[in-house]
Amino acid sequence: MNDGSSTESLAGTLRTELDRYSPGQRLPSNRALVDRFRVSPVTVSRALAALAAEGLVITRPGAGTYRADRPARTAATPGDTSWQQVALAVEGPEGPDAAPRAVDASGVLATLAAPPTGVIPFNGGYLHPSLQPHDAMAAALARAGRRPGAWDRPPVDGLAELRAWFAREIGGPAGAVGAADVLITAGGQSALTTALHALAAPGSPVLVESPTYPGTLAVARAAGLRPVPVPVDADGVRTDLLAEAFAATGARVFCCQPLFQNPTGAVLSAQRRRQVLDVARAAGAFVIEDDFARRLSHTDGPPLPPPLAAADQDGTVVHIASLTKVTSPSLRVGALVARGPALQRLRAIQVVDSFFVSRPLQEATLELVGSPAWSRHLRTVAAGLQLRRDAMATALHARLPQAAPRYLPHGGCHLWLRLPDGTDEPALAAAALRSGVAIAPGRPYFAAEPPAAYLRVSFAETAGAQEVAEGVRRLAESAPWALD
Repeated sequence: MNDGSSTESLAGTLRTELDRYSPGQRLPSNRALVDRFRVSPVTVSRALAALAAEGLVITRPGAGTYRADRPARTAATPGDTSWQQVALAVEGPEGPDAAPRAVDASGVLATLAAPPTGVIPFNGGYLHPSLQPHDAMAAALARAGRRPGAWDRPPVDGLAELRAWFAREIGGPAGAVGAADVLITAGGQSALTTALHALAAPGSPVLVESPTYPGTLAVARAAGLRPVPVPVDADGVRTDLLAEAFAATGARVFCCQPLFQNPTGAVLSAQRRRQVLDVARAAGAFVIEDDFARRLSHTDGPPLPPPLAAADQDGTVVHIASLTKVTSPSLRVGALVARGPALQRLRAIQVVDSFFVSRPLQEATLELVGSPAWSRHLRTVAAGLQLRRDAMATALHARLPQAAPRYLPHGGCHLWLRLPDGTDEPALAAAALRSGVAIAPGRPYFAAEPPAAYLRVSFAETAGAQEVAEGVRRLAESAPWALD
């Protein structure tokens, strides 16, 4: 049973037992509840906190937990919100900036949804808890809390030391990126949202890889932009088609993931790296480089190419970096790199949207990346992801050869599967869930009609090779074309 379901179960049990106690009467101690229900102290604390939030109990530090004097207020009768359907659907004035106001987050939610207990998560995008640096993060947070001024307001651009660290990581030994070029953000998704709002006017086209990360499509559409797909192959985006797309649409922004692209895992080749910059410069356009997977390389991979931003001095590239993927979903710290007026606009939009990133979180991040545990953690992640990748590839070739990956990436946390013609992606996903494995259908990864049926299977959130193999076995049970 996972932590969430344990907490909910215990809270439900305690809620039904509250009638045994008079108002003001003390409940059993946390230790007694741990022994009785055979759960962790954390689960007990969270369950009691849930009851306290409902007004059912009162917790007194050092004294215990007591039944509340008054019963919790019952929920108010739901009002009639049907009027909102009209208000939210009303479009603005007609014109080139007019765009649908609905926001479709289904593609993102498919990878964020926590599967039910017992379901193997092939749909996720974050590391399994066994691969997250929990001890190192806890120690970093504790040290950060004792830093002088840790709870003071941070600089709007971010802590100078953290900006300098990102600059060194992105710019390399040559120092192609300076701390003044860096803006600290609340993770990669926030940075992507800020970049698209800053660089593209509502109603304008934005070029995206095809297939691409659903979060890019969701952000673009929510900003009133029109995503235009440019196909990707094993060497990354097709630069010949990129030039044609710029010419045909007049777009001034291209979003890409040159390293371990999501979902294909492709790495942009050296020749195309130069071509992407040349094509964008000729079009007078920005390249948003989403470098989300740089710290997710595998042990057997070749040396990583430097970011596009390291070869750009003219402000063509707006670079996005994040530490969330390689640490924890809750360590939402990232960076934007830009030059010139673009950086000023990015800063202004972030200030308007969120003021700044929490200083304690920035301080904790500095403590984490500056500790000896950081390099050890990166090595652990590289080996752990490679082990899971190899287990998944082996199991797919054995049980689902018709959908086995045609390309085995040396980084990232997922494989991209071309399914047999005629496969019904939603039906397969539903059948797989009934068999106990959650998967991500390929349709949300395309800005337009997909050329075929696809599936993205992630191995990052699995416990290890054994769970990966079991997940593929369950997936094979759901596929009508699988081997017996």
